[in-house]
Amino acid sequence: MERIIGHDVEMRDARACRLDADQGRLYCFRMTIQLSANSCSSCPIRHRAVCAECEVDELAILEQAKSYRTVERGTMLAEAGEPLDHLSSVVSGCATMSRSFADGRRQMVGLLLPSDFIGRPGRAVSPYNIEAASEVTLCRFERRTFEQLMDRSPNIAHRMLVMTLDELDAARDWAVVLGRMSAREKVINFIVNLARREAAAHDGTVAEGPVQLHLPLSRETIADYLGLTIETTSRQFSALRRDGLIETPSAREVRIPDFARLALEIDDDDGGVIS
Repeated sequence: MERIIGHDVEMRDARACRLDADQGRLYCFRMTIQLSANSCSSCPIRHRAVCAECEVDELAILEQAKSYRTVERGTMLAEAGEPLDHLSSVVSGCATMSRSFADGRRQMVGLLLPSDFIGRPGRAVSPYNIEAASEVTLCRFERRTFEQLMDRSPNIAHRMLVMTLDELDAARDWAVVLGRMSAREKVINFIVNLARREAAAHDGTVAEGPVQLHLPLSRETIADYLGLTIETTSRQFSALRRDGLIETPSAREVRIPDFARLALEIDDDDGGVIS
């Protein structure tokens, strides 16, 4: 099931949302955020998304062109080789990017989290399968309209270039993770990088002390993403618990007692501890 929202949208949580059809509002719980179909200034991803460098007049144009779409977990947002009519920014939730093979195998190639962009201007079809791993809310633009906006706005074009280069760097880093890291290091890398993304959504820093983290993926999907079996992934989570590096109050919640200690467990080119 999906919901197209063209009226004011109020979100109080990025994870569990319900639509009030009479009011045309999307109500969520736990984290207070405001989204309005008529104002980008209150958008929770405003300063990290493709519109981050836009001036006031450019935002006004984007506001007229955008729409919100909210889908349930398991919804296909794009299919490899199929037309992609809309380009989108992830506002909340998590989606997976993957490639499928003729024999049924699947390789996950990335995660899409809030502020990540789906689709490429100038490319009419999707190169990947993109599936909602949780309930996902998108801020979307008709593809040709967005391409025209890029032609008229150097700020949007520049931001798109920066985001594409960041994505390239992330893909190269992930090649190292998959090719050279042990199972333990892969799991730690996943947790540490997720903590970084969560921090970027707020004040951009990760405290060296305790960190509370929500896992957007099931253990099975994490295993798929890391190129491990679910048994190996579960064993690594158990080992990290035994070593006192993490606590797991529930299947989707991870508490890191000392983030600096956990970060030092992996070889981080950025300097290890994030402060």
